[in-house]
Amino acid sequence: MQAVDLTYQVLYSELAQRSLDAAFSSEFDVEGRFIKMESRGRKYWYFDTAKPDGGKDRRYVGPVDDEEITKRVDNFKDIKADARARRKIVSTLVRNAYLPRPEGKVGDIIQALATAGFFRLRGVLIGTVAFQAYSALLAVRLPNTAMQTEDADFAQFHSISVAVEDQMPPVIDLLREIDPTFREVPARADGRHTTQFTDRSGYKVEFLTPHTGSEDQADRPASMPALGGASAQPLRFLDFLIYQPVRAVILHGSGIPVLVPAPERYAIHKLIVATRRLKDDNGIGKSFKDRLQARTLIEAMVAVRQTDALADAYMEAWDRGPHWRDAITASLATFAEDVQEQIRTALREGVRRLDADPADYAL
Repeated sequence: MQAVDLTYQVLYSELAQRSLDAAFSSEFDVEGRFIKMESRGRKYWYFDTAKPDGGKDRRYVGPVDDEEITKRVDNFKDIKADARARRKIVSTLVRNAYLPRPEGKVGDIIQALATAGFFRLRGVLIGTVAFQAYSALLAVRLPNTAMQTEDADFAQFHSISVAVEDQMPPVIDLLREIDPTFREVPARADGRHTTQFTDRSGYKVEFLTPHTGSEDQADRPASMPALGGASAQPLRFLDFLIYQPVRAVILHGSGIPVLVPAPERYAIHKLIVATRRLKDDNGIGKSFKDRLQARTLIEAMVAVRQTDALADAYMEAWDRGPHWRDAITASLATFAEDVQEQIRTALREGVRRLDADPADYAL
């Protein structure tokens, strides 16, 4: 894999900082004020603005222990937008560093949800659109063959959607501003809920949430108070994927600050779900893509010496139980023997550095 030149790595870091600053400043009126509130032993930032009738509007901002957010609260009055300069940086990273950017409509969708507060409300961009962000995060050029997609997937923990006590505008209205042919797709298990939206061309936007309950509730859409009228489809293993997401920038417009899964979690998660895809319609093609993305990310993380993080995620998944172990083992077995050995060797070394016994993890 070809590394991204250090100059462009620095430029991307600058874009990430400035994009987050700009997004933060554009969402909050300088006439308002930030306050701290405590819930279940953890402190959170909220933003208060005065209503004309003398009341207050209160919006959720994020955890106080998120250093990036708290720093921006402290420096709020000094933050200024510089969209034109950021657009130039995005153009440079795409044109000269050959970093991937989403298709125009996809970028517009992500921008609309970002502006509406989806990522502020601790939502996470997942799927192949998120995979595109790892080239810049890992500073390596990932193959384009692993980046093709026909949908955009977004996820949020149900507990967070309830706890933030804030919500986005109606999702269908946001999407129709981009393409008026977007429509709601009633959930199969309960037509009163909508977890998926599609336009005339068939492009899909879907909302997902972790499923941790019994199997008889697996297809029941979950009401998501924060998601502007959208519900979410529960999925197994998703809690592992979106736990402790990382910040990234989607190279569209002047840069869109988003949350994506940690790359090591994305890689291990893809190994797990690849075997389950075979039970679904069109599962063979999706399974191949899952394994391709997993292998690509694993190789990239080995190349940039992040095997400890990869091994840590592998160990966590392995310790979750036999279903998780069986899925990982079955996925690895589909690779050529030399690829399997390369992956196992990297994981083995990482596990040792984490003071664990590789034999306990079938390595």
